[in-house]
Amino acid sequence: MTLSLYVARRFLVAFLLVMAGFACIQMLLDLVEELHRASGTAISFAQAAQLAALNTPDGLYRILPLITILATLILFLGLARSSELVVIRAAGRSGLRTLAAPVTTALLIGITGVAVMNPLVAASTNAYEALSSHYALGGPESVLSVTREGFWLRQASADGQTVIRAEHASADGTKLTNASFISLNAQGAPQRRIEARTAVLDPGAWELTDAKVWQLAKTTNPELTAKTAKTMRLPSELTRSQIRDSFGNPRQIPIWQLPEFIARLRQAGFSARDYRVWFEMEMAMPFMLAGMVLIGAGFTMRHVRFGHTGLMVLFALISGFSVYFLRNFAQALGNGGQIPVELAAWGPPLIAILLSLGLLLHLEDG
Repeated sequence: MTLSLYVARRFLVAFLLVMAGFACIQMLLDLVEELHRASGTAISFAQAAQLAALNTPDGLYRILPLITILATLILFLGLARSSELVVIRAAGRSGLRTLAAPVTTALLIGITGVAVMNPLVAASTNAYEALSSHYALGGPESVLSVTREGFWLRQASADGQTVIRAEHASADGTKLTNASFISLNAQGAPQRRIEARTAVLDPGAWELTDAKVWQLAKTTNPELTAKTAKTMRLPSELTRSQIRDSFGNPRQIPIWQLPEFIARLRQAGFSARDYRVWFEMEMAMPFMLAGMVLIGAGFTMRHVRFGHTGLMVLFALISGFSVYFLRNFAQALGNGGQIPVELAAWGPPLIAILLSLGLLLHLEDG
């Protein structure tokens, strides 16, 4: 137990050191990028640094698998150069048993990352987007929301804003069913309400069918002056791309809220495939980190006297980066519906674990 705790502690220290190094690099790169974006604007260096600090956690979270394999290489190269691996083997401990400690630590890091770091990254990303939009640096402004009550849109005009609610919507949000349009003036007071059986977004306007219009600002009893229309057009500056972009990134939703959000999307009539893929990939994250440990150990858990250490490190890095990019490629295929969601999320970590275990067993037993 003492030896296992020692190896686990060495791995955790290596992981934290690599993560701290990447955090510094990421912060500097983000700061340079924010200063470049802010050129010609009135924001200060401190405000650019604040934006960079909010964007750094997302960048770190994306490369957790790469941080893990680098920490694994540091661990086993250090143990090999100090001849501690030889002592461990001489004590009768097999290679697989030695690996139990760093693999367990990687699993715990993955679980902690999903349970704790994921919500923190979502919060910092949302804060970054809001602050970026506030500083007028091109941050996206969301016009869409999905709640238990249905699908909500917001569109702006010169006279004010219009709030749109619908019970159901098409996959791209351009065709609404049982829709309500409430127009507000510049002060936020309601001016007009429209109920329509369907609403279809055409370039420049909503095409409404079976509509009923209430003028809320001109009379104390809007029902007396209400009008109906078989079809009518309601001017709109919304576009299909604006609605699509307003769905946001799954990274902006904490893992604990994703199942409910996916259920709301389905209820509103949208495809939640991207969010399902992301949720499953987050669930598979601990196993992805464990696979990275096994890959790194398969190439470097050997004494330096065997030679070719640099070549083995290169092979480990190539294998680790290959699995990492395979994971991203599988995510793209899963989002596009070309492979099942479960295969996209769980395939790469299982491939990493099984192939690296095969390599380790071959090296152990010949």
